[in-house]
Amino acid sequence: MMANVETPIYVENLGKEYRRNAVADEGLRYALSRVAKSAVSPFRRAKVEKFWALKDVSLEVREGEVLGLIGRNGAGKTTLLKILSRITQPTTGWAEIHGRVGSLLEVGTGFHPELTGRENTFLSGAILGMSKREIASKFDEIVAFAELEKFIDTPVKHYSSGMYVRLAFAVAAHLEPEILLVDEVLAVGDMNFQKKCLGKMGDVARAGRTVVLVTHQMNQIRRLCHRAMWIDSGAIRQSGPTSEVASAYELAMSAGERFSRDGDRRSGDKARFRSWSILSAPATSAHTLESLGPVRVTFQVEVNEPMDHVHQGIALFNVDRQLMWAFSADDLFLEPGLVELVYEFPHLPVRPGAYSWQLSLWNDEGNVDLWDAVPEMLVATENYQHSRDEWNGVMNIPCQYSILRQSERQHTNANSLRP
Repeated sequence: MMANVETPIYVENLGKEYRRNAVADEGLRYALSRVAKSAVSPFRRAKVEKFWALKDVSLEVREGEVLGLIGRNGAGKTTLLKILSRITQPTTGWAEIHGRVGSLLEVGTGFHPELTGRENTFLSGAILGMSKREIASKFDEIVAFAELEKFIDTPVKHYSSGMYVRLAFAVAAHLEPEILLVDEVLAVGDMNFQKKCLGKMGDVARAGRTVVLVTHQMNQIRRLCHRAMWIDSGAIRQSGPTSEVASAYELAMSAGERFSRDGDRRSGDKARFRSWSILSAPATSAHTLESLGPVRVTFQVEVNEPMDHVHQGIALFNVDRQLMWAFSADDLFLEPGLVELVYEFPHLPVRPGAYSWQLSLWNDEGNVDLWDAVPEMLVATENYQHSRDEWNGVMNIPCQYSILRQSERQHTNANSLRP
């Protein structure tokens, strides 16, 4: 398959190999040192290790789509964007790009330090293939967005990192590239500017242009991206709907901190929890919550002998093992056979991510079964949280707000006093 107008980015079997301990420019001093060492040990050679930053990566991004790339540091996300930006050549495979590319990969990329902000803006536009008139028509909007009116004629080498990023993003987003590539750079800006950037990227996507975004802020991924791709050790580990991929990634990142699972459980012979599911969910995603409510969750217990005066407990934990909710039912009677415990929630307003249920049974004789339910529950509801992860609470509640002028408030109060 070849890329076309509807598929501006098409990548097939892409690979990038690097060499560790390789020297890009030896210089005279290094060359003389190497000659001296070879004279002492003529058979000794420098050991060069090779590694694949990317291997067998295939993907396509359609026109107007926002793709989020997630993964650990060093997973290969930035390498992929550098190839798409034509900064780096792939070792294997190929990438076909259709359209003008605006890239914002790291602080310092794309601007000449000796030129002013104004000069760099026109230079960037020219590189994108825009005429001087087209750039001039956008110039005031770019400067206002970057909030650099007083410093636009200052050489950018004197800019702070925040000023640099503000101008670089404003230029990349406003000069109308068909494809916008954004790496983890918005963390440098302040919170208000980050909010402006998120809004602008949404505008770019709604205008039918394509965005590829790399960030460790999962809430930005959930808010902006139609689809997410998890890159792990240079390969695609998972690709699909944003909510599912982001939750699976968060779950994997916290795997080392989770409590013991099924193989470690404390269980007796009288009863044992077997499975669980969300009754309101499709059969193909019985463990994925896609609506805030109402929600019906059922847990299956295999009871081997009659039990009286039983206590049944339930708790919901997030990936950090923070308790979200707990409840217990007392003085139950359980007959032998497969028993279903059904919990109905009018709302389950937890933020998107991975969660685990913990179920317990006990009586006067002690513990009967304690089960950390598997698989985990993935919450893939719409996100109503703050765009920055550090300002995310545990609850996910939709709200409406409005601004009421004082005259409107007085008019409303006057009407409420009428008989």
